[in-house]
Amino acid sequence: MAKQSVKIPGVVLKETFLDEYGLSAAKVAEETGLSQSAIRQVLTGKTRISLNVALRLAKYFGNTFQYWLDLQTQYDLAELQKDAAFAEAVKKIPKAKKQAPAKKADPKKAAAGKADAKTAVRKPRVKKTPELGQ
Repeated sequence: MAKQSVKIPGVVLKETFLDEYGLSAAKVAEETGLSQSAIRQVLTGKTRISLNVALRLAKYFGNTFQYWLDLQTQYDLAELQKDAAFAEAVKKIPKAKKQAPAKKADPKKAAAGKADAKTAVRKPRVKKTPELGQ
């Protein structure tokens, strides 16, 4: 399987959006309500694209917030996979095993038992009275 090249989110923002639309970071910041610093940090890779940023960029550029989040996630995953210590730690994690579920009472039998108890005919209680003369 060929390894896909992963795009850096800030580079995509710059080349695919700012450059093609003829926009500056300041203009995007002003119109999206983000700070210029936030836009510059994404462009330089100093910060991740957060949900807040993704929602604003999606609205501004007419795409989905999922596009921006996927872009960031794919990049993060590629970076994490380069980390040998992380890869070793992940290898040591055992797979979870499902526990056998506790046996539950059969709901039909339980319902039938309740119905029997409700419909059962009771013998009337007879008060014992002392007999006269004893």
